[in-house]
Amino acid sequence: MATRDPDRKRRQLMEAALAEFAEFGVSGARVDRLAKRAGISPGLVYSFAAGKEGLFEAVYEAVAEQTVNAVPLDADDLPEYAGRLHDAGQQYPQVMRFLTWYALEGTARPAPGIVARSMHDKITAVEAAQQRGSVRRDKPAAEILALVLTLANMWQHHTEDVNSLVPPAQRRATITDAVRRLVTPDRPGVQGL
Repeated sequence: MATRDPDRKRRQLMEAALAEFAEFGVSGARVDRLAKRAGISPGLVYSFAAGKEGLFEAVYEAVAEQTVNAVPLDADDLPEYAGRLHDAGQQYPQVMRFLTWYALEGTARPAPGIVARSMHDKITAVEAAQQRGSVRRDKPAAEILALVLTLANMWQHHTEDVNSLVPPAQRRATITDAVRRLVTPDRPGVQGL
């Protein structure tokens, strides 16, 4: 006799939804195709989420939570944090494609709770690092964090004509060096950016 396992079905649905949305975005995604990928009936999709848009948001929240947990911030070593974010993007290109679709198709709405809390906590951590003297103080912590996040993910958001400027083996080092130059406090005799 088969047993019901709603958690397994939900995991299957979320994995299929990530794949579908990464490939087609929310506008191009189809519930029937997504259900087929998950091995469930289209009607079951609606028992887990409020349509495609609700599922799109649920996938975003799951991706955000996994990223926050998998790549914790070390505000005293922002170059290595950026390097680990870059590594995660390389390891999970499907997630990066999904996030690109999310940025393109997302409407103006407040960030989900985990994202808002994470950004607040990261800004607070960078401010504390600034107070300790391990991060430059002449820029607000929020600006520094925005630049670090942008640099960490820069290779995922460009076309091959830009990506080909730096060989793949050197991209992580390019990111960590740029972040180091960005965040290191000016010291006598040391050149910054």
